[in-house]
Amino acid sequence: MSRVSLLSDLLSSLGARSWFLGDDATKPMDVPAISALCRKLVSSKGEATGVRLAAEILKAIRALDEEATVALFQMFAEDFMPDEEALRAAAEAYADAPDPANLARLQHLAEPPRQELFRRLNLAPGGTAELVKLREKLLPLMRADREKYGPVDADLRHLFQSWFNRGFLMLRPIDWNTPASVLEKIIRYEAVHAIGTWDELRQRLAPADRRCFAFFHPSIPDDPLIFVEVALTEEIPATIASVLDPDRIVISPQVAETAVFYSISNCHSGLAGVSFGSFLIKQVAEDLKETIPNLKTFVTLSPVPGFAAWISSLPDEMRQRLEPAEKLALAILSQENWAADPVRAGEARPGVLSLAARYFLRAKRPDGQPQDPVARFHLGNGAMLNRIMHLGDSSARGMRQGHGLMVNYLYDLPRVEQRHEAYASDAEVAASRAVTALLPGRAGHSMKDVA
Repeated sequence: MSRVSLLSDLLSSLGARSWFLGDDATKPMDVPAISALCRKLVSSKGEATGVRLAAEILKAIRALDEEATVALFQMFAEDFMPDEEALRAAAEAYADAPDPANLARLQHLAEPPRQELFRRLNLAPGGTAELVKLREKLLPLMRADREKYGPVDADLRHLFQSWFNRGFLMLRPIDWNTPASVLEKIIRYEAVHAIGTWDELRQRLAPADRRCFAFFHPSIPDDPLIFVEVALTEEIPATIASVLDPDRIVISPQVAETAVFYSISNCHSGLAGVSFGSFLIKQVAEDLKETIPNLKTFVTLSPVPGFAAWISSLPDEMRQRLEPAEKLALAILSQENWAADPVRAGEARPGVLSLAARYFLRAKRPDGQPQDPVARFHLGNGAMLNRIMHLGDSSARGMRQGHGLMVNYLYDLPRVEQRHEAYASDAEVAASRAVTALLPGRAGHSMKDVA
């Protein structure tokens, strides 16, 4: 453990904020005063002084109102940029003499002072968690004005990608014996299938055919970063209702052949863009395979959050070129409570599945990747689009976002890396024959123009 880390931990255990800051700790501080402290922090030499200043700055930032927080980010964006004149001179020196010394100087000057500021703020007790919360406040501003706030976000994201490297993450099982403080966070952070009560949480954690795993970081040991809920089943389920049914027959893990990843929740929006979800799924799959050797199939039961929006955005000229079954499906989808009527639901099924195949296999973003965010995540991790299920999720959210669709992404462990590479290099969508067969016009004409 480094001396800085040891000192930071010691101060945390002693209640460092009040002990170090004294009576001035309760006084509010405006952004210019915070800026002055930030400059002092970046130039400080002593370890104790750095920890004290970092704690004081973070305390002041926490007390800012919304308007002052915007001013804070403007200060970060404008006052902690690289020195343009020095950077230009270093670039010219390197162009004239591209030796290691000039390269090192150029790299040093090209790094925004913000990054060093954020590194030093991280010295404070609880600094990592505070910086994650700080980025949560930054992201809405960045999306509204990417040119101004994008560089600040890029610096935080760059540091987080190092600090939250897979090598630092700890995989822990979550069960009914996990401390209540962590279980409360699981309830709060569940982002896919809401957990309303402690009884509902118990149903997901306590039975023998259920598992839950989470990644933790040493700097935030009691707060999960991401977690996955797993159902052990005899076959691939067709609906989320069957997985969450409290009256289902609980099976022994020894008879289960399928592990279903039915909910994956990122816990902190401040870590958006810092990818560790892929590591979680692969690690959990490997661990389950080792502890339950009879498991043969590893699949997700995933929502399709972009499908309804894609349907709504189809231009009229494209709608005119759809197949009759697809046009019928669109007409039914526009009707209220159509899914509750077995006749209408059955009539809609062929067209909905055909449209879904178009959505997954044909609809692309400008960068060539699929439009659906969940598809990008799993396909990018090396999974295969295995099956599309009509009315797999008939909840209000499932109907609103995906017209009830759910999807299985298959993690074929021996082929995960191969598929990951194919997707990374060519955005190749690995899909089963059951999915590709849903595309209309396969025997005759191509329908790629409908996207």
